[in-house]
Amino acid sequence: MQLSTFQSLQTYLNQQVIGQQALVEQLLIALLADGHILVEGPPGLAKTRAVKCLAECIEGEFHRIQFTPDLLPADLTGTDIFRPETGEFIFQAGPIFHSLVLADEINRAPAKVQAAMLEAMAEKQITAGRKTYRLPELFLVMATQNPIEQEGTYPLPEAQLDRFLIHLDVDYPDAEHELAILRLNRGEALGQTSARAPMITQAEIFQARQEVLNIHMAESIEHYLIRLVMATRQPKEYDQQLAQWIELGVSPRATIALDRCARAHAWLNGRDFVSPEDVQAMVFPVLRHRLLLSYQAQAEGIHPNQVIAHLLSLVGSA
Repeated sequence: MQLSTFQSLQTYLNQQVIGQQALVEQLLIALLADGHILVEGPPGLAKTRAVKCLAECIEGEFHRIQFTPDLLPADLTGTDIFRPETGEFIFQAGPIFHSLVLADEINRAPAKVQAAMLEAMAEKQITAGRKTYRLPELFLVMATQNPIEQEGTYPLPEAQLDRFLIHLDVDYPDAEHELAILRLNRGEALGQTSARAPMITQAEIFQARQEVLNIHMAESIEHYLIRLVMATRQPKEYDQQLAQWIELGVSPRATIALDRCARAHAWLNGRDFVSPEDVQAMVFPVLRHRLLLSYQAQAEGIHPNQVIAHLLSLVGSA
């Protein structure tokens, strides 16, 4: 059964990435829902470690790309190389041609590089010269952003943010987890063996995705999901405060993402149906980066989480 395999993987990752259960869960949901994840948080919170540990358990290749202001699209996608011995140009694939890609500090890359990433994430292909090349069937991008240091960064445009299935805010662990991290790091430095990593094949991942898509979602849950989305586009019909906060609502891509993520959340928690709680659990990471707040909301320091929480209070699940 695919569920037990993924639950074993989740347990293992929580042992390796201590105090970041939400990050581990959202990574697996992105994998099950065939989408990409944007993680925002201060440095040193195991964002890179989480992806590396996940990559060790999955049949496929992993690559980390450190984004910098001088990066070129060809550094990401690859380029045609001239071979004098044959007199031909041969395409040399770039680091994007891996199953799991960590785009570290993606907002440090200039617009041309971000555009190349957008094509890869949206279409699972890249264009080099006059040719288009397909990316691996299993393709997951986890991008990171540092919210503290903004000097020398290029904010991601809304069109690219919309390509991320999930946006996750990562925070510091508590004291108990901090102590566990300290002991885990000391044990690894001493060469002490940790738990054995479970292995998942790509075929098992694709089968699990089919199981997720086949989970039952009642018509009432579908209508609840639609009401949440429509409330972001027509906030005046629900509340004047909501209307003052939202400048632009979310796109149909958000509807699809919320459906896929709610199904994955239910499946990962051992249910064969989607409940309102599954939708509510995923509405924050799915809508957080897609809502365009008004100037007034930004001036008042309103966070998208506050807007979504208010949205949930207005839109009933019944």
